[in-house]
Amino acid sequence: MSESEVVFSIARHAAWAPRLTTGEAWAEWARAPWPIETGEEPKVAAMPAMLRRRAGFLGRMALEVAYECLGEARGVPTIFCSRHGEVARALDLLGDLARGEPLSPTAFGLAVHNASAGLFSIARADRANHVALAGGAATIEHAVIEACGQLADGAPMVLLVACDTALPAPLDHFEDCDEQPWAFAWAMVPAGADAIRLSWRAQDDAQPARMPGGLAVLRFQHAGEAALVRDAGGKRWRWSRHAG
Repeated sequence: MSESEVVFSIARHAAWAPRLTTGEAWAEWARAPWPIETGEEPKVAAMPAMLRRRAGFLGRMALEVAYECLGEARGVPTIFCSRHGEVARALDLLGDLARGEPLSPTAFGLAVHNASAGLFSIARADRANHVALAGGAATIEHAVIEACGQLADGAPMVLLVACDTALPAPLDHFEDCDEQPWAFAWAMVPAGADAIRLSWRAQDDAQPARMPGGLAVLRFQHAGEAALVRDAGGKRWRWSRHAG
């Protein structure tokens, strides 16, 4: 059976979740993961307050790691990916419709999948290309493939921002894994000596893993594991350290 692959390196990275805000904390979690619960919210101190107030909890997590990872760099294409996106805000809008109340254009604009990418672009006055992506249980893998495509087209660096959180009621009934709040960002560059390989082939989905895909990949990164294999979206995905 044929197999495809992409290879890349991570120049810088950042991750944030409630009570997991440092590299040391993430390394400890990666050795023996525990359920991540909601609690504190990221401060996103680098963003002007007027824009920061528009971001919800999911958006703030994404923006926190995006700012930390990218720093002052400009002109870097970005990919924001989330399996569920700002679904809580979408539910609020549906509730307004059900009650016959007028919809807020601002609320609608902040419920779409590229809301965080737009806020990030506006706050930094940065016109670099940005993409918002959702790919079901294999969202993180599809986002990496998109980023590697941009690198192959000549971009020297691509910022990948991944985030998700638990589904709100009544949609939590449809969760097929243990959804938790988390976000991470990678400044991805062409493959070097410390590269990561992502390969895949067609595969009937097995029993879904309990850890969300993006969080499993984050654990793979911080635990220094040699490989991670996931079945999702009709494919078998293999993450591995690439020597050479």
